[in-house]
Amino acid sequence: MKRSITSGFLSILGVKFLLISLDFLSSPLLTRFLGEGYGDYAVLMSIFAIYMIFVSTGVGDGVRKYVAEQRDTPHWDVHVVGFYLRLALLLAAVGCFFLALAARSGFIQNHLGASYQTYFYLLSLLVFTSQFREYTRRTLMGFGLERYSEPLLFLDKILFITVGVGLAYLGYGVPGVLIGHMTGAVVTSLIGLAAIHRQVSLTTALFKIPSREFPRRELFAYNGLSIVLILFLTSLYEVDVVMLGFFTTAQETAYYRIALTLAEFLWIVPLALQNVLLHSTSNIWANNDRERINSLAARITRYTLLFTLLLAVGLAALAPVALPIIYPDDYIASYVPILLLLPGCVGFALARPVLAIGQGKGDLRKLIVATGAAAALNITLNGLLIPQYGMYGAAAATSISYGLMFVFHLWSARAIGFYPAADARIPRAILVGVSAAVPIFLLTEFLGGSAIPLVVFDLPVSLIVVPPVGAIVFFGLSLLFGAVDVDEIIDFLESAPDPIGQFGSSLR
Repeated sequence: MKRSITSGFLSILGVKFLLISLDFLSSPLLTRFLGEGYGDYAVLMSIFAIYMIFVSTGVGDGVRKYVAEQRDTPHWDVHVVGFYLRLALLLAAVGCFFLALAARSGFIQNHLGASYQTYFYLLSLLVFTSQFREYTRRTLMGFGLERYSEPLLFLDKILFITVGVGLAYLGYGVPGVLIGHMTGAVVTSLIGLAAIHRQVSLTTALFKIPSREFPRRELFAYNGLSIVLILFLTSLYEVDVVMLGFFTTAQETAYYRIALTLAEFLWIVPLALQNVLLHSTSNIWANNDRERINSLAARITRYTLLFTLLLAVGLAALAPVALPIIYPDDYIASYVPILLLLPGCVGFALARPVLAIGQGKGDLRKLIVATGAAAALNITLNGLLIPQYGMYGAAAATSISYGLMFVFHLWSARAIGFYPAADARIPRAILVGVSAAVPIFLLTEFLGGSAIPLVVFDLPVSLIVVPPVGAIVFFGLSLLFGAVDVDEIIDFLESAPDPIGQFGSSLR
């Protein structure tokens, strides 16, 4: 990976780790402060995530792809920023109106309950604020300014915890949490717009209409196809929660939501890669450098598989220890769904970077076919299994669909013209994962209930000892079985920003 891609990846990855840490702080607090209302909140946010696909997805993906491209068109970046800013305003206004109308008409109360009317009025405002939070972040990413865009995510989370969780603690329930989301979105949007204004004049971008030569049709087509693609993608991890909300109790939905939250921890690296690869590979595709694309895709697939397997083994071993500490005691019920979700989450993790590289090419139709097939299977399986098996059926159905995402996207990659599995060394990686699982589980079992006394509670020794020891064992086995080479590690270190890059050079 070139320095620009590695730097962007490390910027995003660092913030992802911080966000995951904050999620581990906020979600246990919300489960306690909202009580049974946490299940309603989980359903509400899943509905909102699907709804925002139509409002925000095409804008966010489009602006970061096309801003990143270096075209000969005069004032290209200004025109792209302006085009998507006008589109963002229009879609946000329409999205806000329809949610408010749904609440006003009585449709929401009739189908979800009277309390949801207030929720949907607040959601209509959240549509507007969230639209510009995402627009500003994605535009900054398109300019290669991940060092600015990603800290905004961290600030958004801090403000959400301070305001949203604080209001929940004071007894304002789900409406208070939604106000917290809005607070973070407003502040980060204003800061993000100011950062964009330093790159291009927002006034000029908004009011300067480009000539007829500007490829509006291309941008609109990409926008529409992106909406379809992300609709299918998001449905894979939101439809199950919504269906559980309709077919089971709020408490069971809450257990499953926590299982998803923990299982999706496996995606921390793939999500960082997905965020940086779309705009980072756009220029590589534009230059038709297929050799670099193939090398990049194969190496990223292998690294993603190894790291995700390490996290999966660690989570499977430590979840029974961590759940009673992080969440109320009854949330130990989330453990079996976690185990069912983990295999599929590994497959979905592998599919994410492949998907982003395909998006960078701009040929979205094949990606839509592959993702749509997995999404259709997911809805079908959840519809069959949830009524009979509840959250266990949801976990099994979702895991199968997640796993097939990688299989389907291997086909889409070959159809587009690159080969992510060419040097993935999948059998060796699986052998590493299976071999490492034995000492990791044995060590967790050996440490048992031993704990270190802290001010508020006793911290199990296994949560301190197993992660670093397991990582060392896994890394050693990866070198032993040839899943990763020493030269590759040095190459990666050298491509990182200093002082890591200098350390890599000294190792060489």
